[in-house]
Amino acid sequence: MSWSMWVAFLVAAIVIAVTPGPGAVMSMATGLRHGYLAALRAICGLEIALLVQLAVVGLGLGAVLATSATAFLVLKIVGAAYLVWLGVQKWRARPEPMDEAAEDGSPRRRGGLVLQALFVNLTNPKAIIFMAALVPQFIDPRAPQLPQFVIIGVTMVVVDTLVMSCYAGLATRFRPLLRNPRALRLQNRLFGGLFVGAGAALAASSR
Repeated sequence: MSWSMWVAFLVAAIVIAVTPGPGAVMSMATGLRHGYLAALRAICGLEIALLVQLAVVGLGLGAVLATSATAFLVLKIVGAAYLVWLGVQKWRARPEPMDEAAEDGSPRRRGGLVLQALFVNLTNPKAIIFMAALVPQFIDPRAPQLPQFVIIGVTMVVVDTLVMSCYAGLATRFRPLLRNPRALRLQNRLFGGLFVGAGAALAASSR
């Protein structure tokens, strides 16, 4: 991959990462409720899913998903249902006061955040199809493909991690507001509504 090609891909990766989506909602919701360190765990789950999606594209399965209406529909329904479920759980969550010292650092909480974020990204078929359409444009078929996919993967993960960290960091600035039940209830319903909205948008989307 030439430098000019890499710079072009870098710009594309930045635009993709900055565009708000379920991953950004997940990062902000986690950062606001549990703090920046917890948000980093969620971001880790998002990036693992991104690498899995890239591997799917590299193996050619992304093209199968793009051409199979049934496979796309099944994954879309699963992804939409999961986002709506997250939204309902968030909406109905009890407005428990924050524990500034603990910051939800238990192993169960850490693993749960990683898995939630992992499924948020993995169950989005449009992300895989978009990647399947974008990535091949930056692959030189005459050169070894594995090193090119590694460069693309590292670039996407670094860019997406930085952008999601910015979303989470911005959200953590509002944590002092979550000192009373009314503010916590409002936060739960705001992000619950955003998750449900993201699920509804995914369910209504087409390839």
